[in-house]
Amino acid sequence: MGAARQWGDAPQMIPVLEEIRVPRQAGGRPRTWPNHVGGDEAYSSRRNRRHLRRRQIKDTIPEPRDQRADRRRRGSQGGRPAGFDKAIYRRRNEVERTINRLKNLAPK
Repeated sequence: MGAARQWGDAPQMIPVLEEIRVPRQAGGRPRTWPNHVGGDEAYSSRRNRRHLRRRQIKDTIPEPRDQRADRRRRGSQGGRPAGFDKAIYRRRNEVERTINRLKNLAPK
């Protein structure tokens, strides 16, 4: 059951990020994207990482073993390894709960 749930999470990351509206304390337009995103391996897809890079959002998402192997197999064409901070990753549970809460609020 866990793998099936995770497979469906990756496509939801971008729509959830697009719904973010964080009010500013001093007023003005709300922020529409975070400075940093964290998640588990289920969110590690080329599409998600490309979206984060384009919006200049830092991430802490581990690269699954098969993606690491594929990148290494492609050599210099495989790109750089994804940066990863273990201390930040330990907070992933909090991030996962928040994303699940937002997904449950979305209209069906």
